[in-house]
Amino acid sequence: MEKPLQIRSFEVAPTAIDFESLIESANVPAVFRGCVNDWKAVFNWNPKKNGLDYLQERVGSCTVEAMLSRSAPVFYGDLRSHERVPLPFSAFIGFCKQRLQNTDGVCGPCGVNNELERNGMAESESYNESLPYDDAHQQIYLAQVPIMNIENEEHVQLEALRDDIQMPIFLEEKVLSSINLWMNNAEARSMVLWPPSASPTLYPMAIYGEASNHSSVALENPNFSIYPRAKCLMEYSQTVILHAGDALFIPEGWFHQVDSDEMTIAVNFWWRSNIMSSMLEHMDSYYLRRILRRLTDREMDEALRKDSSAEMPKTKMNMCELLDKREGDNSTDNQNQTCEEWDLNGTQEQRNTLHELEPFSIQALHELVSLVHDSVNIADHVEPVQSTSTADSTASVKVEYKKTMTTDSFSLEDDPVAKILWTLDSCTLQSVFLAMARNFPRTLEALILHLLSPVGAEVLTRKFDEIDRRTTEDDRNKFYKVFYGAFDDQFAAMDAILNGKESFALQAFRNVLDKFVGFDLGGPTRGLR
Repeated sequence: MEKPLQIRSFEVAPTAIDFESLIESANVPAVFRGCVNDWKAVFNWNPKKNGLDYLQERVGSCTVEAMLSRSAPVFYGDLRSHERVPLPFSAFIGFCKQRLQNTDGVCGPCGVNNELERNGMAESESYNESLPYDDAHQQIYLAQVPIMNIENEEHVQLEALRDDIQMPIFLEEKVLSSINLWMNNAEARSMVLWPPSASPTLYPMAIYGEASNHSSVALENPNFSIYPRAKCLMEYSQTVILHAGDALFIPEGWFHQVDSDEMTIAVNFWWRSNIMSSMLEHMDSYYLRRILRRLTDREMDEALRKDSSAEMPKTKMNMCELLDKREGDNSTDNQNQTCEEWDLNGTQEQRNTLHELEPFSIQALHELVSLVHDSVNIADHVEPVQSTSTADSTASVKVEYKKTMTTDSFSLEDDPVAKILWTLDSCTLQSVFLAMARNFPRTLEALILHLLSPVGAEVLTRKFDEIDRRTTEDDRNKFYKVFYGAFDDQFAAMDAILNGKESFALQAFRNVLDKFVGFDLGGPTRGLR
């Protein structure tokens, strides 16, 4: 996972054009220092300068929807972590005043309207008795209470505060969908941000749930036994300290957490992003498939990259032993059998298959042959048995196995065959397969049909792709003719490779759904960590 771009900080607010072209389009957070210092709200709403009295006088006892947390002083926005309760705004202001009076070193409000203050405090005390918890006044906060909402104007509860805020200069060209108030009994000192790419470490809640934009991890005390990927979540976080009058741009898709101390009053502006505005609904299914495919491809790449340090097992090579293992069903060739091998320029050379292989190729060949022979016992020394069935127009060769072995490994670390294929460059692997096809055809067949795991099939096809890129079309055709010619049933070999590759991709797809969508598709959870 790549590190996110760093938060940008501006002492002078950018123009609307610069904001859209340089900041919003880059999907990078930005802080605009002091850009709203000229708002009436910065002075009028200041709790230490009678701001609570001002808010109470402007809004009065209008009923707002408040959030009652079950985990205070830690607040979570998902529906199961709080209750929504109707609350007179003046009662909430009364709770805030109580908090200020009880805070060490902070005096109570110097009320410019003592009668208003007494009424608000009395209302909050009366309302506190109806709340389900004794300390509910310390667990209640306002989140996204609308000051303006173009889609639901009749439910705008704090329209009276609209005149105290102005449109930031860099948003002048935006069509806002809503302006909301966020307010609690604690002072926000810092904002912690995570980019969309950090979703796997945050374990987002299920996409089909009502809180799909929230993390499942309790950030103040993560349970790493349940959420092991969360161990590195702070590596991808960025922290910004905000002061009164600052504005923070949180790009689309970013996660955020607010760390607070005393009291917070914030205004949030929401607008439809350019990305979402340009996505036509009838294309949604196409975009979904493309994005899931891209994430799946990246998951497969990362899975192989994590194991890229894998090395081929080191064993003592014995050329005589390898020659002794050469299979008897290759009777059409003599002892000095040769195979066709092509170099990167596509020129054809005739080499003795075993004696003239490079040492590293010999080692790899020896390892693969040994792995197959150790796992699969071939009956009758792999003597060919010609079919006598009258139903078959062509003779076929049957090989009976006393034991077959299938593997479902998804990790290079756990798969010696895949590990060997991974460590070989495409030219070396090509020469090894040609040698196997000519000298050990039944071993090659057993390798592909019975020992090729999902990760092995993925590695093999990637090596085939490299061979395709590095050789001419004529040489490619010759190579695959020799390779697949070693199989009694070429289609069975192709199916084994394709099925393994798709199985590996399926596991990667499951991981994508788990990491980015919060959905467990079921099935194996091995490999592709």
